[in-house]
Amino acid sequence: MDTKAIGGRSAEAAICARGITRDFKAGQSTIRVLHGIDTDIKPGEMTFVVGESGSGKTTLISIMCGILWPTDGEVKVFGTDIYKLSDAELVNFRLENIGFIFQQYNLIPSIDAAANAAVPLIAQGMRVGEAREKAKALLEKLNIGDQADKLPNQLSGGQQQRVAIARALVHEPRLVVCDEPTAALDTSSGRRVMDLLREVAVAEDRACIIVTHDNRIFDLADRILVLEDGLVTHDGTDMPDGH
Repeated sequence: MDTKAIGGRSAEAAICARGITRDFKAGQSTIRVLHGIDTDIKPGEMTFVVGESGSGKTTLISIMCGILWPTDGEVKVFGTDIYKLSDAELVNFRLENIGFIFQQYNLIPSIDAAANAAVPLIAQGMRVGEAREKAKALLEKLNIGDQADKLPNQLSGGQQQRVAIARALVHEPRLVVCDEPTAALDTSSGRRVMDLLREVAVAEDRACIIVTHDNRIFDLADRILVLEDGLVTHDGTDMPDGH
């Protein structure tokens, strides 16, 4: 079992990935995007995944959190082999344990910002009024509490992104997975989001993975994985020279 000593005790790796490959069909050809990746994501850390477009970053994190099946390999999330779960079990596991921040935001257009942010809580069975209040408190922390009653099409791109971030964090998941969480934000707003991610998503029993091209925030990473052509070419606390 992959462990890390924390506070005098051992803890499972947040993610243990072994031999992860992923192939895609392109006409009559097969393209291998990931080439047998082995890596552990540790609890208590904010891990950045960086690399050029097409290097396999989004594919890797999608496999790590149960959205995209690997062609081969094994993924354990806090000790659970997620690709041995049934479809229904996997949906429930993600709902209970994982928060996602997508590049496209994926907000529901017919409900307001507070309701969008409250979706995971409502799905878990919390009463709507209670869920909205908890969501509104998080929107306040993200400086958009005054937008809670607005529909997504009444919000700017940056405001929509912060609603998506609130939705990912509101149920306090053990693993938060973010795809370019600061891309639509100015420097000040981006730092505020990163501070909130660290406050909510990084703890002894929690972890946060961030795919990013944003060199304004590289200094905030505890650990940086660099992907090149579907392989991890660097795993360390600093960005390597030339990147």
